[in-house]
Amino acid sequence: MSARSREERSHLSQNRSNPIRINEAFVCHQCGFSVEPVASGTCRDHCPRCLWGQHVDRETPGDRLSACRGELEPVAVEYGSADRLVIHFRCIRCRVRRRNRAARDDDPDLLVELTGCPLPRSD
Repeated sequence: MSARSREERSHLSQNRSNPIRINEAFVCHQCGFSVEPVASGTCRDHCPRCLWGQHVDRETPGDRLSACRGELEPVAVEYGSADRLVIHFRCIRCRVRRRNRAARDDDPDLLVELTGCPLPRSD
């Protein structure tokens, strides 16, 4: 898949609410782990080793248009639809809250640890 330009992503973001599929490798800003793209072809949006992410999306998942670029701290885990785990994140820079599905290779011990945490309250 070729990388989409910022302009293309901005246009797509304005016209859709479903995710823009960007499956890229990256280096985790929190732990330094080299994160590979997800083999299943979906989007990777957080580190499977420490579960931290980066606030890169503004409106639509995958748009990569956020100017914040703060780190997303995993703060809780809940069961979502079809018994998939959903990780709750809070940006340490702008305090925005996000939710993302857990990936199959996410650290199971960290996921279990976060299930004991209370869900973040809306401010």
